[in-house]
Amino acid sequence: MINNNYYTVRGYELLQTERKLLTSSMEDYLEMIYRICKEEGYARINQLSKKLNVRPSSTTKVVQKLGKLSLIDYERYGVIKLTTKGEEIGKYLLGRHEIIHEFLRNLGVEDTLLKDTELIEHCVSHNTLKSMYIFNEFLLINQDIKRKYCLFKLNY
Repeated sequence: MINNNYYTVRGYELLQTERKLLTSSMEDYLEMIYRICKEEGYARINQLSKKLNVRPSSTTKVVQKLGKLSLIDYERYGVIKLTTKGEEIGKYLLGRHEIIHEFLRNLGVEDTLLKDTELIEHCVSHNTLKSMYIFNEFLLINQDIKRKYCLFKLNY
């Protein structure tokens, strides 16, 4: 479900500012740090590496880079916390993920839903993301059209 407090325009501004600084991998880390911090208030290297299925040493390198960009606060062997800037970008990244995930679900994608979401989120344009968001909202309001689509797809 899409977070109703998500503002795409601000998210677009934030991403545009950070686009040159963050690689796809760094975005994945920041999004996961945001997810964990949202639940627990902080994250740890081992926890993050486990969730992303990578080695702790690789996680440490990316976390250090995110720290140099002032997106997180991290001390060796300590906890990872988001800065205000990191929290804003992390929120945007999670929102982007949720929009694409919901869009693909609305299309009826099941078996490759997470994989496709992860691949698309790093290369989708702002205009396409906005259109996906609008389409998701349209289907939420017009459940009858969504049911018709599902029936059409089932019989296709």
